[in-house]
Amino acid sequence: MTLPRPRGLEGAAPTPGRTVLIVEDDPSIALGLRMNLESEGFTVLSAEDGERGLAVARQAQPNLIILDLMLPNVNGFEVLRTLRHEGYLMPIIILSARTGEMDKVTGLELGAEDYVAKPFSLAELLARVRAALRRGPAPAPVSRKQTFGTLEIDVGARKVWARGVLVEMTATEFDVLLCLVNAKGTALARDEIFRKVWGPNHHGTPRTIDNFVQQLRAKLEDDPQEPRHLHTVRGVGYRFDE
Repeated sequence: MTLPRPRGLEGAAPTPGRTVLIVEDDPSIALGLRMNLESEGFTVLSAEDGERGLAVARQAQPNLIILDLMLPNVNGFEVLRTLRHEGYLMPIIILSARTGEMDKVTGLELGAEDYVAKPFSLAELLARVRAALRRGPAPAPVSRKQTFGTLEIDVGARKVWARGVLVEMTATEFDVLLCLVNAKGTALARDEIFRKVWGPNHHGTPRTIDNFVQQLRAKLEDDPQEPRHLHTVRGVGYRFDE
């Protein structure tokens, strides 16, 4: 199938080494970025959803991608994961309203060059774009697997195996698990888990974290009533033991 020529290339050849693809579904943000990047001498391509972003990235192979996470059709994590899996190493800067620590960890583990939270400083973002282009292609992401008894966690692929069997889990379940694993045996309070997984502006109840831990125990522990890894710390919260 022949794709239409990506927007930004009509009538002019792209500037060598200075082509940026913006994958963003908010038209006002995309337009503002385009205008400012073009004023800096960049050739700018754009895509309004993840599927189109993948197609343009493969066809045009831009020097850098600015990537939103919450996209229609294919989300930003999947775009990033797919491009890195296919061997594309151009710097990718995530630009997202999702400010949870686990979102940042996941993006960087999957091979993002940088993570910028919305609302953002345009001057700072442009500085990061220039710095990323100076550094050149990102290194290929390395699968980082961790093994704890019968549990195996692949952070980059966001997959978990229990007793050798791949466990189906939601994105938030994985984030809560990774949050506890990264604490390296330190007990975390429920509000700290909220902050790390959902971001500082999330308002929930302690029972929400309790429910997620119960779900993880049911999926991962040999005996959920006598857990080996996911322990309750009375008066504090939860702790992951290796």
